[in-house]
Amino acid sequence: MTPRKRISVALVGLIALVVIGWLVRDYAGTGESSPPGATESGLQVQRMSALPPEVATTWKSITEGGPFRYPGKDGTVFGNREDLLPQRPSGYYREYTVPTPGSPDRGARRLVTGESSEIYYTGDHYESFVVVDPDE
Repeated sequence: MTPRKRISVALVGLIALVVIGWLVRDYAGTGESSPPGATESGLQVQRMSALPPEVATTWKSITEGGPFRYPGKDGTVFGNREDLLPQRPSGYYREYTVPTPGSPDRGARRLVTGESSEIYYTGDHYESFVVVDPDE
């Protein structure tokens, strides 16, 4: 075998190993998938059932298209000015009020949704976020 052919064979083998490694990394493991937004954001994932019960109520309203407690605010564009969520074009994220029992106003809790089905929750008015897993 000529040196040129050996290099070609070695290169093809190396490419095959890289592709196989990539496939194994993405498809092996527990078989569980992360909710959208979890991997890229680097944020902690929380099951919806572990969050305040009003989060599930708000999520149900979102999936049903309303009604919303604050129709002039809920469903409006979330600007991500804090840069805590992955950078996306303006209009990608929408925010919704999660009611705070006893609060005389909207309170600090919000769900933020992304166009690719991501769900984020903040209980402290955008100081921090978690990725919400709605399936649990």
